[in-house]
Amino acid sequence: MSPELACTVDELTQTLAGAAFLKPYGFVVQSCAPGECTILVPYASSSERPGGMVSGMTIMGAADVAMWLAIMTQRGKTEHWVTTDMKTAFLSSARQTDIYCIARILKLGKRTSYGTAECRDSGGYLLAHHVISYSLLPT
Repeated sequence: MSPELACTVDELTQTLAGAAFLKPYGFVVQSCAPGECTILVPYASSSERPGGMVSGMTIMGAADVAMWLAIMTQRGKTEHWVTTDMKTAFLSSARQTDIYCIARILKLGKRTSYGTAECRDSGGYLLAHHVISYSLLPT
Protein backbone atom coordinates (compact mmCIF):
# COMPACT_ATOMS: atom_id res chain seq x y z
CA MET A 1 0.00 0.00 0.00
CA SER A 2 1.47 3.36 -0.98
CA PRO A 3 1.20 6.39 1.31
CA GLU A 4 -1.18 9.23 0.53
CA LEU A 5 0.01 12.65 -0.56
CA ALA A 6 -0.16 14.94 2.50
CA CYS A 7 0.74 18.14 0.58
CA THR A 8 0.08 19.14 -3.01
CA VAL A 9 2.36 21.09 -5.35
CA ASP A 10 0.25 24.19 -4.61
CA GLU A 11 0.68 23.76 -0.84
CA LEU A 12 4.43 23.24 -1.18
CA THR A 13 4.60 26.33 -3.40
CA GLN A 14 2.83 28.32 -0.67
CA THR A 15 5.39 27.06 1.84
CA LEU A 16 8.25 28.31 -0.36
CA ALA A 17 6.50 31.65 -0.89
CA GLY A 18 6.21 32.09 2.88
CA ALA A 19 9.88 31.32 3.57
CA ALA A 20 11.68 34.65 3.31
CA PHE A 21 15.11 33.03 3.68
CA LEU A 22 14.56 31.17 0.38
CA LYS A 23 13.46 34.12 -1.77
CA PRO A 24 16.94 34.91 -3.16
CA TYR A 25 17.13 31.43 -4.73
CA GLY A 26 13.85 31.56 -6.63
CA PHE A 27 13.13 27.85 -6.07
CA VAL A 28 10.02 26.55 -7.85
CA VAL A 29 8.21 23.30 -7.01
CA GLN A 30 7.95 21.26 -10.21
CA SER A 31 6.30 18.07 -8.98
CA CYS A 32 5.72 15.87 -5.96
CA ALA A 33 4.61 12.40 -5.01
CA PRO A 34 4.50 10.75 -1.59
CA GLY A 35 8.07 10.92 -0.28
CA GLU A 36 9.41 12.77 -3.30
CA CYS A 37 9.76 16.35 -4.50
CA THR A 38 11.39 17.99 -7.53
CA ILE A 39 12.31 21.67 -7.49
CA LEU A 40 13.69 23.99 -10.14
CA VAL A 41 16.49 26.43 -9.42
CA PRO A 42 16.18 29.01 -12.22
CA TYR A 43 19.52 30.23 -13.53
CA ALA A 44 20.54 33.57 -12.01
CA SER A 45 23.92 35.23 -12.38
CA SER A 46 23.68 36.15 -8.69
CA SER A 47 24.17 32.45 -7.82
CA GLU A 48 27.51 32.27 -9.61
CA ARG A 49 30.78 32.09 -7.76
CA PRO A 50 33.98 33.61 -9.21
CA GLY A 51 34.75 31.76 -12.43
CA GLY A 52 31.12 31.59 -13.55
CA MET A 53 30.07 28.32 -11.91
CA VAL A 54 26.84 28.01 -9.94
CA SER A 55 27.82 28.04 -6.27
CA GLY A 56 27.87 24.86 -4.25
CA MET A 57 25.79 26.68 -1.65
CA THR A 58 23.00 27.05 -4.21
CA ILE A 59 23.14 23.38 -5.22
CA MET A 60 23.26 22.14 -1.62
CA GLY A 61 20.45 24.51 -0.68
CA ALA A 62 18.28 23.08 -3.46
CA ALA A 63 18.85 19.53 -2.23
CA ASP A 64 18.11 20.52 1.35
CA VAL A 65 14.88 22.28 0.43
CA ALA A 66 13.74 19.49 -1.89
CA MET A 67 14.14 17.00 0.98
CA TRP A 68 12.31 19.30 3.41
CA LEU A 69 9.40 19.46 0.97
CA ALA A 70 9.55 15.71 0.27
CA ILE A 71 8.99 15.08 3.98
CA MET A 72 5.95 17.38 3.87
CA THR A 73 4.45 15.23 1.09
CA GLN A 74 4.06 12.48 3.66
CA ARG A 75 3.83 14.28 7.00
CA GLY A 76 2.09 17.55 6.11
CA LYS A 77 3.04 21.12 6.98
CA THR A 78 2.33 21.27 10.72
CA GLU A 79 5.46 19.44 11.90
CA HIS A 80 8.84 21.18 12.00
CA TRP A 81 11.70 19.16 10.52
CA VAL A 82 15.35 20.29 10.40
CA THR A 83 18.46 19.07 8.66
CA THR A 84 20.75 17.05 10.93
CA ASP A 85 23.29 15.75 8.42
CA MET A 86 24.08 16.28 4.77
CA LYS A 87 26.82 14.72 2.67
CA THR A 88 27.35 16.07 -0.84
CA ALA A 89 29.39 14.75 -3.72
CA PHE A 90 29.88 17.40 -6.42
CA LEU A 91 30.29 15.50 -9.69
CA SER A 92 30.30 18.30 -12.24
CA SER A 93 30.01 22.08 -12.40
CA ALA A 94 27.02 24.03 -13.70
CA ARG A 95 27.30 27.15 -15.83
CA GLN A 96 24.44 29.34 -17.00
CA THR A 97 21.81 26.62 -16.65
CA ASP A 98 18.68 25.94 -14.68
CA ILE A 99 19.09 23.17 -12.12
CA TYR A 100 16.56 20.51 -11.19
CA CYS A 101 16.80 18.78 -7.85
CA ILE A 102 14.81 15.70 -6.91
CA ALA A 103 14.73 14.41 -3.35
CA ARG A 104 13.49 10.97 -2.36
CA ILE A 105 12.86 9.69 1.14
CA LEU A 106 14.38 6.29 1.73
CA LYS A 107 13.16 5.93 5.33
CA LEU A 108 10.72 8.10 7.23
CA GLY A 109 10.43 7.32 10.91
CA LYS A 110 8.58 8.95 13.76
CA ARG A 111 11.43 11.36 14.52
CA THR A 112 14.02 10.96 11.76
CA SER A 113 14.05 10.92 7.98
CA TYR A 114 16.78 9.68 5.68
CA GLY A 115 16.97 10.20 1.94
CA THR A 116 18.89 11.14 -1.15
CA ALA A 117 18.76 14.00 -3.62
CA GLU A 118 20.21 14.50 -7.06
CA CYS A 119 20.78 17.83 -8.77
CA ARG A 120 20.96 17.90 -12.56
CA ASP A 121 21.42 20.63 -15.15
CA SER A 122 18.75 21.46 -17.74
CA GLY A 123 20.17 18.77 -20.05
CA GLY A 124 19.81 16.09 -17.37
CA TYR A 125 23.54 15.85 -16.58
CA LEU A 126 24.19 14.84 -12.96
CA LEU A 127 25.83 17.68 -11.00
CA ALA A 128 25.66 16.47 -7.40
CA HIS A 129 24.47 13.59 -5.24
CA HIS A 130 23.36 14.21 -1.65
CA VAL A 131 22.57 12.02 1.35
CA ILE A 132 20.44 13.90 3.85
CA SER A 133 19.05 13.24 7.33
CA TYR A 134 16.31 15.27 8.99
CA SER A 135 14.96 15.25 12.54
CA LEU A 136 11.56 16.24 13.87
CA LEU A 137 11.77 19.11 16.35
CA PRO A 138 9.95 18.43 19.61
CA THR A 139 6.79 20.46 20.11
